[in-house]
Amino acid sequence: MELSRRTFSALAGTTALGFALSGSGGETTQAYASHSVPTGPAPGAPAADRVRHKVGYDKYSLLVDGRRLVLRSGEMHPFRLPSPSLWRDVLQKMRAHGFNAVSVYVAWNYHSPGPGQYDFTGVRDLDLFLRTAAETGLYVILRPGPYINAEVDGGGFPGWLAATAGRARTSDPTYLSHVDEWLTEVDSIAARHLFTKGTGTVLLYQIENEYDAFVDESPGRDYMSHLYKKVRADGIDVPLFHNDKGRNGYWAPGSFNTGGEERGWLYGFDGYPDPAEVPPDWGDFGVGGLKGGATASPRTPGFIPEFGGGWFDPWGGASFDGKGYAEARYTRDAAYERRFQLTNLANGITVHNVYMTFGGTSWGWLPAPQVYTSYDYGAAIDEARRQTPKLAPIHQLGHLLGTVPDFAKLDRADAVRAEDERLKVYHLTNPDTGSHVYVVRNDTDAPITTSIPDAGIDVAFTVAAHDARLLAANLQLGGRTLKYATAQPMMYLKVGRMDVAVFTAPHGEMAQVLLECPEEPLVTRGDSDPAWNYDLGVLRITVPVGVGGPARVRVEGGGSDTPLLLIFADDPWSLRLFPVDTPTGPVLVYGPSLVRGATLDGPTAHLTGDTVRGTGMEVWAPRGIGRITWNGRPLRTSVSTMGSLRADMPATPGQLPVPAVGEVRLPALGGWRRRTENFESLPDYDDSGWTTADRTDSYSVTPVPKGGPVLFADDYGFHYGDVWYRGRLTEADDLESVSLAYSTGTQGLLMAWLDGEPLGTHRMPVPDKSTARKGSWTATATFDVPPPSGSSPRVLSVLVRRMAHDMDGGSTDSHKVARGLTEVTFKGGSPKVSWRIRGETKPDPVRGPLNNGGLYGERKGWHLPGFGEEHWEPTELPRADRRQGVTWYRTTFRLAVDAGIDASVGLTLDDDPRRAYRVQIFLNGWNMGQYVNDVGPQHTFVLPNGILRTRGTNTLALAVLSDGTTESGPGDVRLTAMGVTAGGVPVTPVDSPGR
Repeated sequence: MELSRRTFSALAGTTALGFALSGSGGETTQAYASHSVPTGPAPGAPAADRVRHKVGYDKYSLLVDGRRLVLRSGEMHPFRLPSPSLWRDVLQKMRAHGFNAVSVYVAWNYHSPGPGQYDFTGVRDLDLFLRTAAETGLYVILRPGPYINAEVDGGGFPGWLAATAGRARTSDPTYLSHVDEWLTEVDSIAARHLFTKGTGTVLLYQIENEYDAFVDESPGRDYMSHLYKKVRADGIDVPLFHNDKGRNGYWAPGSFNTGGEERGWLYGFDGYPDPAEVPPDWGDFGVGGLKGGATASPRTPGFIPEFGGGWFDPWGGASFDGKGYAEARYTRDAAYERRFQLTNLANGITVHNVYMTFGGTSWGWLPAPQVYTSYDYGAAIDEARRQTPKLAPIHQLGHLLGTVPDFAKLDRADAVRAEDERLKVYHLTNPDTGSHVYVVRNDTDAPITTSIPDAGIDVAFTVAAHDARLLAANLQLGGRTLKYATAQPMMYLKVGRMDVAVFTAPHGEMAQVLLECPEEPLVTRGDSDPAWNYDLGVLRITVPVGVGGPARVRVEGGGSDTPLLLIFADDPWSLRLFPVDTPTGPVLVYGPSLVRGATLDGPTAHLTGDTVRGTGMEVWAPRGIGRITWNGRPLRTSVSTMGSLRADMPATPGQLPVPAVGEVRLPALGGWRRRTENFESLPDYDDSGWTTADRTDSYSVTPVPKGGPVLFADDYGFHYGDVWYRGRLTEADDLESVSLAYSTGTQGLLMAWLDGEPLGTHRMPVPDKSTARKGSWTATATFDVPPPSGSSPRVLSVLVRRMAHDMDGGSTDSHKVARGLTEVTFKGGSPKVSWRIRGETKPDPVRGPLNNGGLYGERKGWHLPGFGEEHWEPTELPRADRRQGVTWYRTTFRLAVDAGIDASVGLTLDDDPRRAYRVQIFLNGWNMGQYVNDVGPQHTFVLPNGILRTRGTNTLALAVLSDGTTESGPGDVRLTAMGVTAGGVPVTPVDSPGR
């Protein structure tokens, strides 16, 4: 779906072409000086069009085929949505709401189960994702690391890398040999989707991630140089960049050897401002210099590869006081997005990526120690794929920057003051068109009403507390000039033979738009609320915004032969206005909650999209269009005085042209069966097939205990989930206690048995705000040892839930901190011990290496569909057992969601928070997350369509791990409707093999 890209008649002229990269070591053509690339129409929506394109830049913006591009990107991660059909759903929502690009990490650990092993099939099909992005009309910012952070296990490093030689994130040759292998795999796919070659829409490519180590030393500079040259050698010819962790001026152009290539590198920096603080100036209005954000690289456009659209939440919920991501969305709401993003725009940031725009789910063993399963992030599109109100300013600003070219080239202008000087005013101007832009920001706790006499804006307007407004003056709207407006322009389109301009303002405000008209025009209002007067060559239109819906005013004559339609909307109404490009011309649709696409076929406009509530529909389309279909259903229409096709009300009273979504009923869960496990704790359990733990050295940064052995799980090829140890003790009759030192990620735990009898459980503490980012936790659990009841040897069994590897954000090889047992000591004797270790089986060939851990039931397939559970004990929930170890529960349920309805379904678990247990949730064999009853804060887990059979039978398995100190669950387990819309995208079932 393409957004409108139209030429303004007053801005006609030719534009100079930017440079095009020609591959590794190839010559480049320097971008033309800024004055030679005048303001003009933006490039059209990208596609795999088989046409070669030139990509360049100057200090103002990116240049695509000589046209200025303001890149508005949103971050999503395909690996956090394991249903490829739904990638299209999220991408279409992003496109519809004003984004023209998507930024994606590619996680090394997600694709590589072992050295030399790579899988890009199924849910890991990067080629499919890049094709889908191109089909959606989105540029791609590709970020394959090799290190990505992303709050994933090991920062994206595969588990097997923890057991290899070489210092990661440096020029160490052993490490680089693994990196080169990874990049070869990724780049072979990326090279097929480069926008420069016309085979895809990959526009920018990032190397490494937030790298702040060895900046002035050869291990760092040589490392960055190696990555740069490797990527170029692989045929990646689009601009490359790195994201500075903060504003340090690290890795600005010229800071490392690029092999003689001078203009293939962009400087970017990340920014996660505190919403309670005053928005910082990270550019033209800032402190300047290396610490000034965009000013660290004055010859490249202002670029924020990650701007905080939310924040992550740790186990226990310390970031948001236990309220979870709903609180993140509350504190970083629409006003936050508007105030901070308009400040960025005023500071010259024209390449802007919102992290996250859709957070998704860190399913399986994907989450880093710092986060739990949900990665909702408080994002504008929530984990259940629902559009949230905080999309409004993003939607408005995205469509403005995509349809009004003046904003791609702005200079800082003379300072102006608001009448109420508590407001901060940024003044910018376009040097080519003479248009003026004012960002007016209120950092106080109360709304402020003011005017800007210095700018000639003598009409009062109000800026809400902790909010901002964007005003424009001397802006060309087709054949007319906007003198100024107290409402923010949202888009300009030329639809058929009519100009259309949309303005937004707060609900209920009396907004004014002043148009220069040398002659008195004919004004027609489409609603009863607008008023106008004409005096001294100026038409003044006054509208109470949002009262009764969007307001429409049509202006004809007055010095222009082209009619101008003005539409006024508040935030909620603006979210129901969607521009869509077609080969015949743009279409503007008002009414539904989402418009996915428009196809013009003869006199008919075929529209597709989503609705939740019943709605009317109004469409402005090219000449000759007289009929509308909505998701294939014809609508009766009539022509309005505003030049639109309006869907007629149906004959049935109380009905609307487009009905509300139908009800979705979810079944109660029952028919549970139960079975206990942890047979590994029994003294006569056969562990002869287990790996002998007898190594004496390790590549871990954790010291090996004197005399060994190495018990670190990674050294034996076990990288994810639970790990079991069994030690045979001889000469142990006099033992008094055993001390088990262990190392895990956040919320790890250890359980121990001796001769089949529980010794007890130890668990890591719940993090608080000071420890929320702590990546590795160590402790020693000491248990008293009962006297032997039989003959030697004694058997010590230990289960460790490792959680995750540290992310190595400090480039200290902390992803190699040991996981599992680190040392075992005894009091009251010196027994001889022989150790065996067992973790996960070989990776699931479909679900990947991060799906399974080392529980007995996982190794035996108890989580898979079709497993024979006929000998399991029937049971009912809630269940209240008290035992140390693992108990499994299984059931099946059937859904029958009507075709044409997109139902997002979650699984909710609730119980008395005093009960200490945790649950791994398996849906059709896919590990959809971990619930910790007495820690939280997450209680509902998204079950993505595709893995969830919305029209068919599903298998649900719960692996409950309880520490034996309290009664354990599960308690209340139920399906929850998280969002229901009429529409959606076709969903292909995700392969879910069983037993």
